Amino acid sequence: MKLRVAGINFDHMHMGDLLRMVTEHPQTEIVGICDEQPPRMQMVIRNFGIPRERVFTNVDECLEKSRPDFVILCPSTGRHAEYVERVAPYRVHMLVEKPFAASVREADRMTAAARKNKVLLAINWPLRWVPSHCTAYRLLMAGRIGDLQEVHFYDGNRGPLWHTADKIETTPTSSKKRKSWFYKKAQGGGSLLDYLGYGTTLGTWFHRGVQPTEVTAVTDLPNGLEVDEHSITIARYDCGLSKFETRWGTFSDPWIAQPQPKCGFVLKGTEGTISSYDYQPTVRLQTKRHPQGQVIKVDALKSPFQNPVQYFVDCLRRERLPEGPLAPAISRIGQQILDSAVLSARRKRTVPLLK
Repeated sequence: MKLRVAGINFDHMHMGDLLRMVTEHPQTEIVGICDEQPPRMQMVIRNFGIPRERVFTNVDECLEKSRPDFVILCPSTGRHAEYVERVAPYRVHMLVEKPFAASVREADRMTAAARKNKVLLAINWPLRWVPSHCTAYRLLMAGRIGDLQEVHFYDGNRGPLWHTADKIETTPTSSKKRKSWFYKKAQGGGSLLDYLGYGTTLGTWFHRGVQPTEVTAVTDLPNGLEVDEHSITIARYDCGLSKFETRWGTFSDPWIAQPQPKCGFVLKGTEGTISSYDYQPTVRLQTKRHPQGQVIKVDALKSPFQNPVQYFVDCLRRERLPEGPLAPAISRIGQQILDSAVLSARRKRTVPLLK
């Protein structure tokens, strides 16, 4: 039997992308979608031919009538804990679109709700499914660059209002910024909360779950905005320093044309380096044997490791916990670094890693 899937809350434009993955998976079907603002669901209704009886504006009604096996949640960052706690008592598994939460405290609320109701909770980080980064992780785990010492991360895009689901381009305006949750501090807006979790969570994956000891961060709030559009975070590990930089306002969107600086990761180890940039067909491996560097074609990802829906379905079918960046334990360390960065930027000084 196909797994029944409901998409709840369309704050994040990635909902359309995730539901498309549901329609393309042979073992899943969309049995419900729900948002308090019906116009936000119209594109999905049109794209996937969702009948009227499967469209809801009330979360409880959606869950009671559609009876999903798992739910995709895309609320604003500041409402992640609220929605997980609302859905979990229905004993429904949950795939939450990044970031984990607005704080470690709220992340712990989400984990506790899932544990109490005995359901799976996974956090989707889209960069986890980029072949270049998967290839970099494989090379790192194979010991090709020795022991990891540094992770360098720079990522972002022109801004969250430059595109909708399926990366359809739009044009942002000042009024759209004022209305969008992406630019509201109370709702978890800002480039730091939007993108730093990518770097710190995948960075934790690369660091094999090791935590840093202290964090230093600075942010830029241009034109009187209440949230940042640029942040730089430095995390001190026992093995050295790693840097995580987020940017709304890159010269171009990396899925169309890589900006400069390039978006992605550079990993430095005791025996070499790996550069892995978003959506690129190759990675560059530098070793003592090949100091000039080798260009390596990225791995061809196979199911169930091509996208989060494939992976989550596989976890449910095999009754196993999500691993890597989707695992709450790994995402929590990423959240710890993020929370520490927020505190550091506010206090304008280095802080110990928050627990």
